[in-house]
Amino acid sequence: MQRAPAVRRPYVVAVDGPSGAGKTSLAAQLGARVDGAAVVHLDDFYPGWDGLEAAVPRLVAWVLQPVSVGRAARWRRYDWAAARYAEWHEVPACDVLVVDGVGSGARACAPYLDVLLWLDEGEPERYRRAMARDGLGYRPHWRRWAAAEQVHHARERTRERADVRLRL
Repeated sequence: MQRAPAVRRPYVVAVDGPSGAGKTSLAAQLGARVDGAAVVHLDDFYPGWDGLEAAVPRLVAWVLQPVSVGRAARWRRYDWAAARYAEWHEVPACDVLVVDGVGSGARACAPYLDVLLWLDEGEPERYRRAMARDGLGYRPHWRRWAAAEQVHHARERTRERADVRLRL
């Protein structure tokens, strides 16, 4: 009797935490320093400023579930200026998949993750970083997004469930 070949899937790292904590910087460093790594950013999934919760099932359906069974994955970029989803992007074949963004450590994602990293920093520094990164256009949305993050992270207990907690 022949055995089915083992499913080849990437090692999946989620990098979660509040805005401005350093998630994208850490994900970029991991992507650059780990051979065979690919990075997916949830900023491309959120359908607008009220879209944090909507991004999680898309991440699972478009990326995490397919790669968990060795299938190719692809995701659709949200065009913030046009306020609609735009083109599809392929997730390259990889040995390590880094998923960066608020919600990447949600309970719905947990069955597909190998490690959950939590990044945090004090609010003044996070605010400074976010404004430097995204410009003053983010300023009117900061509190709204922060409130959504707080509700999400409290409900999901993301920080408490993290395998590693960091401050950058």
